[in-house]
Amino acid sequence: MPHRRARDHISLYTRHPADHTVTALSNPDTFVSRHIGPTDADVREMLKTLDMSSLDALIDATVPENIRLRRSLALPASMSEQEALAEFRAMVAPNAVWRSFIGLGYYPTHTPAVIQRNILENPGWYTAYTPYQAEIAQGRLEALLNYQTVVTDLTGLPMASASLLDEATAAAEALQLVHAIGSGRDTFLVADDCHPQTIDVVKARGAARGITVRVVPVGALPLDETVCGVLVQYPNTFGSVEDHRTLADRVHAAGALLVVASDLLALTLLAPPGEWGADVVIGSAQRFGVPMGYGGPHAAFFATKDEHKRHMPGRIIGVSKDANGKMALRMALGTREQHIRREKATSNICTAQVLLAVMSGMYAVWHGPDGLARIARRVHHLAETFAQGARDQGHTVLHDEFFDTVHVRPATSRSIAAIRADADAREMNLRYLANGTLSVAFGEPHTAADVTDLLAALGGTAVASTEGIAEKVDTRFDERFARTSPFLTHPVFNTHHSETEFQRYVRRLESKDLSLVHSMIALGSCTMKLNAAAEMFPVTWPEVGALHPFAPVAQASGYTAMFARLEQALAEITGFHAVSLQPNAGSQGEYAGLLVIRAYHQSRNEGHRNICLIPQSAHGTNPASAVMVGMEVVVVKTDASGNIDVADLKAKATQHAANLAALMVTYPSTHGVFEEAITEITAEVHKHGGQVYLDGANMNAMVGLCRPGDIGGDVCHLNLHKTFCIPHGGGGPGVGPIGVAKHLAPFLPGHAVIATGGEQAIGAVSAAPWGSASILPISLMYIMMMGGDGLTLATKYAILNANYIAKRLEPHYPVLYKGANGTIAHECIVDPRGLKQSSGVEVEDIAKRLMDYGFHAPTVSFPVAGTLMIEPTESESKDEMDRFVEALIAIREEARAIETGLMPHDDNALKHAPHTLEQIVSDSWSHAYSREMAAFPLAWVRGRKFWPAVGRVDNAFGDRNLVCACPPMEMYANA
Repeated sequence: MPHRRARDHISLYTRHPADHTVTALSNPDTFVSRHIGPTDADVREMLKTLDMSSLDALIDATVPENIRLRRSLALPASMSEQEALAEFRAMVAPNAVWRSFIGLGYYPTHTPAVIQRNILENPGWYTAYTPYQAEIAQGRLEALLNYQTVVTDLTGLPMASASLLDEATAAAEALQLVHAIGSGRDTFLVADDCHPQTIDVVKARGAARGITVRVVPVGALPLDETVCGVLVQYPNTFGSVEDHRTLADRVHAAGALLVVASDLLALTLLAPPGEWGADVVIGSAQRFGVPMGYGGPHAAFFATKDEHKRHMPGRIIGVSKDANGKMALRMALGTREQHIRREKATSNICTAQVLLAVMSGMYAVWHGPDGLARIARRVHHLAETFAQGARDQGHTVLHDEFFDTVHVRPATSRSIAAIRADADAREMNLRYLANGTLSVAFGEPHTAADVTDLLAALGGTAVASTEGIAEKVDTRFDERFARTSPFLTHPVFNTHHSETEFQRYVRRLESKDLSLVHSMIALGSCTMKLNAAAEMFPVTWPEVGALHPFAPVAQASGYTAMFARLEQALAEITGFHAVSLQPNAGSQGEYAGLLVIRAYHQSRNEGHRNICLIPQSAHGTNPASAVMVGMEVVVVKTDASGNIDVADLKAKATQHAANLAALMVTYPSTHGVFEEAITEITAEVHKHGGQVYLDGANMNAMVGLCRPGDIGGDVCHLNLHKTFCIPHGGGGPGVGPIGVAKHLAPFLPGHAVIATGGEQAIGAVSAAPWGSASILPISLMYIMMMGGDGLTLATKYAILNANYIAKRLEPHYPVLYKGANGTIAHECIVDPRGLKQSSGVEVEDIAKRLMDYGFHAPTVSFPVAGTLMIEPTESESKDEMDRFVEALIAIREEARAIETGLMPHDDNALKHAPHTLEQIVSDSWSHAYSREMAAFPLAWVRGRKFWPAVGRVDNAFGDRNLVCACPPMEMYANA
C-alpha cells in the first residue's frame, strides 16, 4: 500500500481555530506524535496564552513573509518506525562486511557488550549535554578523567584533553599549537610515512593558515630556523617501528617541537613517545572498543607537556573542590576556548567526541592494564606469525620491527593481482600500494584462522596450519622499543573487571549526571530535542558499524545509497545545489565552508579577499573559524533591538569592498529573532563581491518555513546533532555537513584515499571521506519518519514552545529581544541582570539553583553576558515547560525575598545552591532557610528529585591547581 503524503494525515493548524485538527498528534502510532511534545489541548491553551488565533498565525507573525517557503518540502511521505527501519535495513543490506586488514588508523575491535548496552545504547549517557554545569555532570567528568589518564599514561606526557574529532584533525590542531609556540617560524615538516589522510588534512590546514607544510622522508628532514615543528608516525603507516630519539634531539636543537602520531594499543608494549622526546602525541582511540563505522565517530587524543597546556585544543577535565571542600571535577582552563576568546582561541572545536571518549576510557577500565597488554601481545603475535609465514613463502617483509602491520613485497613469482584475487575470493581487504607492495594490519578480533587464510592468499595454495609458525616466532621487541614503565596503575583500572562490578560502576557514574531522561535541557542554540530509539537502532548494526572507511567503494553500496538520499534531503531542506557530509562537527563545517569560499575567490584570481564580517552576537566558533582559514575578522555592530546594524554593515562592506571575502551570519539570529533585513544584508555583501556563510546552528527554526539558499546564503553548515536528532552525547559526537550554491559545488572537500568532493576540491577536513558516517543513519531515519510536512510541523512547534515560555516568563524577567511583531524564533533571552543590584543574585546563582528544582540551566551568559538563553525544542510537553517556568518564577520570588529583607544577602538558597543530599541529611544545619526550601522548593520536586553529586564547584581553585588525571583514591573517598 503506498504511503500517504504527510499532509494527508497531518492537518496543520489553520487561521480558523474552530476548524483545526491534528489527527497525527491524536494518533499515537505515528512517529510525528511521538516526537512532538504538546497535545492538541496543550496547543489550544498555549495559543490562548499567546493571544494567537492559530499556530499559523503565530508563524506568520514570526517569520518574515519575504523569505517564506510557500510550498511543502519535496520529500517522501512520513513513515512509521517499523516501515522506516525495514526500508533502512534494505538500503544498507548491500554493504559487504569483509574481514579488514587495511589498517591506516582504523582497526576491527570488540565493543564489550556491557559497554554497548550500558553506555552506547543508554540515553542516560547519550542524551546529556557538554558538562558546563559540573555539579550535575560528575559521572561523565569522571569517565572523561579516566580517558585522559589512559592517554597520559600510555603516551608518557602529563597533559591530555578529552577529546578531539579524529586523528587527522588532531594532527592539524598540533600544527596550530607548535606554530603558535614557534613564533615567527612558518614551516611544518611531515614525514612521508604518516597516514595519507593525516597528511591531506594537515596540508589543507597549513595552506589555510599560511604555514608551509613540507612532506619529506623522515631521514631527510631539512631542519632549519624556519621550522616550527615536525610530525612523525609511530609505528608508521606501513607498520615500521622506528627509533626517533636522535630525531627528537635534532628537532629540539633546531628550536622546533616534535609531534608524534601514535596508537594507544601499541603503546602498551612500545616505549611511550613522551619518554623519548615527543612534545605532543596525537592519535585515535578507535580501537579501544569503538567500531570502525565506515570512518567514525571516534575519539581522538591529544597529549602534551605541562608548559604547553594553555595552547592545547579540546576540553580539559580537571580536579577541583566544591563549596564544602569535597573533591569535584570540572572543565578546566576554559578561557582557551572559542566561546570566550573568539578569534584568539586555541581552536574552533566546540562539540568533540565525548560519548566515544567515554567508551574508550571504559574499555580501558574493563580490560585494565593486563588485559590491554594481553590484547596487544596477541595482535602482535598474529602479525609476527603472518610475517614469518610470508618469509617462508619467499616474500620479503620490509621491516624488522613492527607491532600490528606487516609490509610485504611479494615474490616475483606471485603478482599483486593474483594475491588480490585470492584475497577477494576469501572476502579479505588488504592494503595494496602503488609501488607493488602490500600491507596487512591485525586487530583484536582476528584469529589464527585469519592468518591461515592470508597466507593462502599470499602463496596461492592452501596452508594447513599456522600453529608451527606461531610457536617459533620471537615476539619480543628490541630493547630500544620495549616499554618498561608501568601504566594504568590507578585502582579504577584494576578493580571493575567482573561484569557485576563494572556495570555498577557505570551506573554509579550515570546516576550523577542529569540528561534528557530526567528533564528538559533548554539550552539556547543547542537544540536538545528527542533522540528517538528507532533513530538510534541502525548505529549498532554490523552492516553500518563494521566497514573500514577505505574499503573498496563497491563494498559500501548501501552507504552510497544512504549518503545520496541524505544529501538530497538536506539539499531540499536548505535550498542548496550540493551537500558534503565530510565535516564531523559544526566547527569543521564552518571551517570547510570558509575554505570553499576561499578556494572560490582564488579560482577567480581574487585570493586577496580576506576580510570576514562577523556580527557581535555571533557564536565564538565563527571568528575562530575565520582565523583558521587565514581571514581577518571585522566585527559588525548590533543595534538596540539585537539585530545586525545594517548601516554599520553597509559601511564596512563598502570600506572593505576590494578585499571582502565573506559575511558569517547566524539565522535566525543568535538573539532568537528572524531579522527582517536578512535579504538586504546578503545582497549588500554580494554587491561588494563577498560570499555569505550562513551558520545553521538555528536551523530548527527554519526547516520547512524558509531556506538558507533562498535568502542569499552561498554556503551553510548544519548541526545534525541539533536539528536532525543525533544525540549530543555529553559533548559529541556531532556532524556538520555543508550545503553550497551551484557555483561553490566544485570546491567541496576531497580526500586523499577515496575520491570525493568537487572537480576543484579543497583538501580533506576530516580523516574519513564521509566523516562520522555511522551516525548519519540517525538523521536520515528522523527525516524518513517525519516526512516533509512533519519536519515543518516540528519547526512550528519549536517556535510555539519558545514563545510560550517567553510569554510566561516575561512578567518576571525581561525578554531581551523580539521580532517586529513582538514574537521570537525558537529561543529567547531572558535578562536577570537587574537582580544583581537589587538582591546580589547573579546569573550563576540562578543556574545553580535550577539544579535544586531538577533542571539543567539554559545557556548562561551567551550571547549576552549575565543572561539566560532558553530553547525548549518541539519535543517538550506543556507540562514539562510549565514546571520549568514555575521553577524560574519561584527563583525570582526567592530573589524578591532577599530584596525585601526576608532573606539575608549572604545566606540564602540561591547563593548556596545547589544542595546535595549529604548536606540535607547532615546533623548540622545553620542556614537562614529550611532544609525543605533547599531541597524541595516546590511540591512537584519531591517526585522528580535529582540530587546534584557535589555542591558548587570552585572553578578558580581548579585552574590554580590543575590536575587532569585520576587523583589518588583517598580523594575519591571524600567525594
